[in-house]
Amino acid sequence: MMKKLALSTALALSMGISAVANAHPTNAGYATNAADTVWKTGYGECWQHGYWTEDDMTVECGAEAAPVAAPAPMPAPAPTMVMKMVDAQESHIIYFDFDSSKVTDVTPIVNYVGSLAKLNSIELKGYTDSIGTNAYNDALSKRRAEAVNAALVEAGIETDKVVSYSFGEANPVKDCTDAGSSRKACLRENRRVEVTISGQKQIKVQQ
Repeated sequence: MMKKLALSTALALSMGISAVANAHPTNAGYATNAADTVWKTGYGECWQHGYWTEDDMTVECGAEAAPVAAPAPMPAPAPTMVMKMVDAQESHIIYFDFDSSKVTDVTPIVNYVGSLAKLNSIELKGYTDSIGTNAYNDALSKRRAEAVNAALVEAGIETDKVVSYSFGEANPVKDCTDAGSSRKACLRENRRVEVTISGQKQIKVQQ
């Protein structure tokens, strides 16, 4: 009987020495085998060394697991773009030399019309300066509007989309007190045809 007790004591001491020898930094404070597996009691409790502290606690032996980072949110889907027709309008002014109905350049007007998906109308309003009689200026403003109309049609604009008006020397935008040639130069801004283009454009919008 005494012999068996001695053998049991020796075995327990041997296990304790082996446990100390097999302590591993990964499981510091716990008894482990050569594979760094923590020894456990029959109740599933980890074997702790005498120098064990709470800082040595591992998840396997009761420590709380570190919170798992939430997955990064999925990127928002790219917006779907669709084409939409919207109303569009732009104004231009064509100026004239004194007592002239010669059109200089309608290229900017033609280019804008070309950018439209649909042309609704082009409105022309002819004007003169205040030099001359009312009757003469009424006729001159009409010739100016008609000259712009003709230039646009020649450039490929549909004739039924253009409407012309003439107002003589009404609605001046410049008032001058000069005389002679200086007065003519000063009043140039009144010698004009105002062009208003209305239509529709296609634009990309988010659905």
